[in-house]
Amino acid sequence: MTNFDTIAASGPKPTRRSMRRIAIYVFLSVAAAFFLMPIYIVIVTSLKTMPEIRLGNVLQWPQTWSVDAWIKAWDTACTGLQCEGIKVGFWNSMRILLPSLVVSITAGALCGYILTFWTFRGAEIFFAILLFGAFVPYQALIFPMIRIFSATGLYGTLPGIVLVHTIFGLPIMTLIFRNYYSTLPSEIFKAARVDGAGFFSVFWYVLLPISTPIIVVAAILQVTGIWNDYLLGLIFGGRENMPMTVQLNNIVNSVRGGKEYNVNMAATLLTALVPLTVYFVSGRWFVRGIAAGAVKG
Repeated sequence: MTNFDTIAASGPKPTRRSMRRIAIYVFLSVAAAFFLMPIYIVIVTSLKTMPEIRLGNVLQWPQTWSVDAWIKAWDTACTGLQCEGIKVGFWNSMRILLPSLVVSITAGALCGYILTFWTFRGAEIFFAILLFGAFVPYQALIFPMIRIFSATGLYGTLPGIVLVHTIFGLPIMTLIFRNYYSTLPSEIFKAARVDGAGFFSVFWYVLLPISTPIIVVAAILQVTGIWNDYLLGLIFGGRENMPMTVQLNNIVNSVRGGKEYNVNMAATLLTALVPLTVYFVSGRWFVRGIAAGAVKG
């Protein structure tokens, strides 16, 4: 290589790539600002006092920082006739979420495991029917389920709402676990069977230890869906099990005197705190699970 070639190779890079990268960064920055703007408004409004909110400066940073709205939203905000704050709905949502999460993920993992390694005649038809349930609007099934649950005594009870979330979560849970297990070498299953492992032994000692990424994906999807649910919790939860989203709606729509927008915004952030925390804590596992086959058909 001549000196001229060396100078040309070590010279400045073409500007086309740099301009393209700058354009990508500008576009991503604008998109991020667009999606983060509502969150910014909610946060700063929740930290303002009502006199400052009435000035109409929505984007202005709080002049007087105050967490009184957060305390009131959690402890004393009125959710109808009762003024016990949104904490009542928080604990109701936790009572609904935890058993629904465990039951739905366990059932989906078992179904995916069976449809992958313990195939039977008509398994593909069964899977197609189960998958079809993921595309049926659950609003169309509410009335029949109300009649069934009323006849069995489950309507308006905690086991009833847990069963509802399990039923509606089973198709997508089965899909992602089946797709994940189908990417694993079949030799793992055959070797375990040769060693004398049975149905549950293979599932518990062989598959579950290597299923952490997909379990995290399933957990994030279910936490988001169950925690953010409003309609099913309102209909099937009963008066004693109203989730946090229902309590939030009652706080926003219950008016005694003037509208307290800071309290409404604080209650909104408190309601969204759990799924956001779950996602940010386990985000890397979510990406790993997606890459490992969570959405592969």
